[in-house]
Amino acid sequence: MHPTIERMQEVVAKGDEDLIHELLAEDVRFMPPTYYSTWTGRAPVAAVLGHVGKVFSDFRYRRIMGSGNDWALEFQCKVGDLDAVGVDLITLNDEGLIQQFEVVMRPHKTIGALREAMMARVMTDPRFLEFKSALS
Repeated sequence: MHPTIERMQEVVAKGDEDLIHELLAEDVRFMPPTYYSTWTGRAPVAAVLGHVGKVFSDFRYRRIMGSGNDWALEFQCKVGDLDAVGVDLITLNDEGLIQQFEVVMRPHKTIGALREAMMARVMTDPRFLEFKSALS
């Protein structure tokens, strides 16, 4: 398994923004399951993923599939008292850093709860005023 994928399994559930930051390419693109937009850039993506790590509970990866630069990491977690399953679709660049990170998740009700919890957190984080330009 690729060392970045191994490290990702250790740090994503912790929601430690600094550790996540180390795994991301400078121009990483993150596509969340909560809306059809893309976050671009290491600092904004690390911040978003740091908040996600605080919203999810009982997070664990169940299966890892892939090779080379393309990986799929199946996970399960809770958002509040709602269960969810999902897949992190990861593309690494030639330096082994995460270049693209897309999350697909279900059920719909849990995605709605995730969206609400994330909005509440982001609204209290002043960095997101400057990060708005990283959203497309």
